[in-house]
Amino acid sequence: MECPHLTSSVCIAPDSAKFPNGSPSSWCCSVCRSNKSPWVCLTCSSVHCGRYVNGHAKKHYEDAQIPLLNHKRSEKQEKAQHTVCMDCSSYSTYCYRCDDFVVNDTKLGLVQKVREHLQNLENSAFTADRHRKRKLLENSSLNSKLLKVNGSTTAICATGLRNLGNTCFMNAILQSLSNIEQFCCYFKELPAVELRNGKTAGRRTYHTRSQGDSNVSLVEEFRKTLCALWQGSQTAFSPESLFYVVWKIMPNFRGYQQQDAHEFMRYLLDHLHLELQGGFNGVPRSSILQENSTLSANNKCCINGASTVVTAIFGGILQNEVNCLICGTESRKFDPFLDLSLDIPSQFRSKRSKNQESGPVCSLRDCLRSFTDLEELDETELYMCHKCKKKQKSTKKFWIQKLPKVLCLHLKRFHWTAYLRNKVDTYVEFPLRGLDMKCYLLEPENIGPESCLYDLAAVVVHHGSGVGSGHYTAYATHEGRWFHFNDSTVTVTDEETVGKAKAYILFYVERQARAGSDKL
Repeated sequence: MECPHLTSSVCIAPDSAKFPNGSPSSWCCSVCRSNKSPWVCLTCSSVHCGRYVNGHAKKHYEDAQIPLLNHKRSEKQEKAQHTVCMDCSSYSTYCYRCDDFVVNDTKLGLVQKVREHLQNLENSAFTADRHRKRKLLENSSLNSKLLKVNGSTTAICATGLRNLGNTCFMNAILQSLSNIEQFCCYFKELPAVELRNGKTAGRRTYHTRSQGDSNVSLVEEFRKTLCALWQGSQTAFSPESLFYVVWKIMPNFRGYQQQDAHEFMRYLLDHLHLELQGGFNGVPRSSILQENSTLSANNKCCINGASTVVTAIFGGILQNEVNCLICGTESRKFDPFLDLSLDIPSQFRSKRSKNQESGPVCSLRDCLRSFTDLEELDETELYMCHKCKKKQKSTKKFWIQKLPKVLCLHLKRFHWTAYLRNKVDTYVEFPLRGLDMKCYLLEPENIGPESCLYDLAAVVVHHGSGVGSGHYTAYATHEGRWFHFNDSTVTVTDEETVGKAKAYILFYVERQARAGSDKL
């Protein structure tokens, strides 16, 4: 938003000696000493923790307003509002009086000058720290990322993602998508985009249709992030550029509060799909579309216009069948989907542990059956029957008309009560191999036996009690090994640990035809 308070609030010199020592991203709050999400006041350069940590930056602003409320504002007080601060990690600017993030600047460009100064401090501190830790990285740090495979020692090639302030929801989704081979390879093989920024008018090889902003490309920043994740780097990658684009085009995700990973995934896929529909100005999207028959046109599912790699891989089709209970009229509707959201059956919701003895363990099959079984709609969902000419009681049933290449299953762990959004913490048993979807198909007789089998590629887990709190991590398999992605930390794990996770989002990849199968 355009903030009118910058002139009266941004008073510090860009090269102010009042700044603390060290890298800005690790500065500590002057009250609680927390180094999580430090924010610097652009009036007095004091550092406090952000509003989603202990909120001392907000308290600093509120305390500064007390004298102004009790006394007539003098000209000097008017110039010292302490309302605007800057995040020391992402360099975004926030105004407490506007209660929103700021996109404009002062006439002298002071905000941008402070931003550049903080970036220089960060780079200087990083360079000094890199020289100091070089030997440690070659020894202890490298050794910590080693594992034994068939008796020989090898380094972990996976790279973590830095948390930019409650961005674990984004990191978990990005790590999961990076381990879906077909999807990831498509973006990694795209040509890089040269964006016009006024000084360099590089020729774009594809463009953004969804934003109308020639300096923003979600596809390009997503491509860069995927390329960085399997470089074997010993340090975590910071997805700041991608997060900036997310803020620009997805207003729901601005700020540093915890967000829903599933909601973010849907917004991300939808916007990638829309942007890719813009084409490549005559340049072929990728040789993958020509070389890989699995992405041929007859296998694509169109959602909101032309097909893209998003719908080609994640797109499936549901048949929604509704029957009027009064006259028997049947209505059929085909709905494309990128994922399926499954309820955890109510009879299992009190069970919180896999090892709890009371009753059977809830399985993924139970959730799929609940989704596809015949259901009588309640009074709030009466069906408008075209034959009866009024809303009538009816039944509903889902069939899967077309299965996707990658089946994404979202377990509905958050539900609204009268006042709160509670979490269903039930353990749901899920297979790592051989998920058989044939019994949920509309016409299973037309599908080969291997086409209905899926193997697990990634799992997103929510730790904690509420959607607006807690923490997200991800498990994913790469070249036969399972990894646990916890923001910047990546560790090798085993199938038993993965199987015990309380899954929130499951990514299953269609099994390629081969002999033998393990079924759910």
